[in-house]
Amino acid sequence: MTLGSGRSGTGASGWTRSRIAFLAISGSLVVLFALLTREVLLPFVLAGIIAYVLTPLVAACEKIRLPRSLAILLVYAVTFSILYVGIAAIAPRVYDETVNLSRDTPALARSLAVRYGPQVESRVQGLISKVESTAPPPKEPRPAFEIKPQEDGSYAVELGSGATIIQDGERRWTIEPVTENEKFQVSGLVGDAINGTITFMKRNFLELVRFGQVVVSRVTRGVFFTFMILMVAGYLMHTRESILAFFRSLPPVGARPSFDRLISRMDRGLAGVVRGQLVICLVNGVLSAIGFWLFGLKYWPILALIAAVMSIIPIFGSILSTIPAVLVGLTQDIWTALWVLLWIVGIHQIEANLLNPKIIGVAAKVHPVLVVFSLIVGEHFFGLWGALLAVPALSVTQSLFMHFRFESMPEAPVDSIADEIIPVGAQVKSIAPDDTPASTSRSA
Repeated sequence: MTLGSGRSGTGASGWTRSRIAFLAISGSLVVLFALLTREVLLPFVLAGIIAYVLTPLVAACEKIRLPRSLAILLVYAVTFSILYVGIAAIAPRVYDETVNLSRDTPALARSLAVRYGPQVESRVQGLISKVESTAPPPKEPRPAFEIKPQEDGSYAVELGSGATIIQDGERRWTIEPVTENEKFQVSGLVGDAINGTITFMKRNFLELVRFGQVVVSRVTRGVFFTFMILMVAGYLMHTRESILAFFRSLPPVGARPSFDRLISRMDRGLAGVVRGQLVICLVNGVLSAIGFWLFGLKYWPILALIAAVMSIIPIFGSILSTIPAVLVGLTQDIWTALWVLLWIVGIHQIEANLLNPKIIGVAAKVHPVLVVFSLIVGEHFFGLWGALLAVPALSVTQSLFMHFRFESMPEAPVDSIADEIIPVGAQVKSIAPDDTPASTSRSA
């Protein structure tokens, strides 16, 4: 590869040694700085997403000759007014349903245990009977426990069969009998879990009070960060041309058309993943609410809200939001649960075959295996926020890969983005192996 030397030397492509060295060192420093400050980057990432989502609305306001600052304030005012009216309209009902659901959860669990417990018990007992029939004959039982003196003058307690030790405090243990071959009962298992939860809450009341104080401090901190995020997003929207122009000035003049294609590709991909997914969440929530209401499902407002929010996380969110709706339906009757499940499956079929291609678009398509992989990696390293931001990050990565694949291998099959960015018959400029400018014509 032929490159010029020094500041004045230029190669055929415009990539000088000084430019490559500067960009490589600067990029490495930026990546290092991001790694060192990753714990405080989340507000700025969220600000970038908000700016990206609201920029089309700001641009629409500018088309009617509104100043940009006023357009940003107007978009903020309208957006938060809609959110406030929507929350004020549904918050009382959602609060009541949440209180009722939390109050009735023990009764619902017991109802499920009474209604479906005998069937589960019979199946479990059948499996236990099969295992016991093939098991070797039991050995002679040992004493419940033995206290044996040790050489140092202490005593050791050895447990046998029929007893267990439970720690009640820091220096307090209780020996309790254990009933051998106790029959498996779902109702008893559920009852023990509920009683254990109530006992835990009574014993740890002060800890719960401290937890409430932590929640209040977190809410206060969240309000502060919310205003900071909105301020940063406003600056990003106000200076978006200068930010884009700065990045466009980094490559040489001959490579800037390729840079424009990269930005267009990334914008198409993110538009589908970010803006399109928000629309999908809204549609999913509305359709879930309609179906849950039609089938008379209890607590349908809170369950529909859960379905809408969980739709932000692809694949796993839909599965997790289905479980509580079906369980609540089972407490009413098996047919309600079945119809609710079929309705949810129908919603996801409409979403996969109609809404996703139309709203998210072919450009944002990523393979489901890559989606699952990105969700697992994001959750493993960055928790919940990593799972939420995994798919947008995957979209950017895919856009970078597909762009450089197409730019370096013009003869390779193109995807839908390249078809829209570069019309059929256009000349695509590329660099040949000998560093001489070459152009490739795309034909139909």
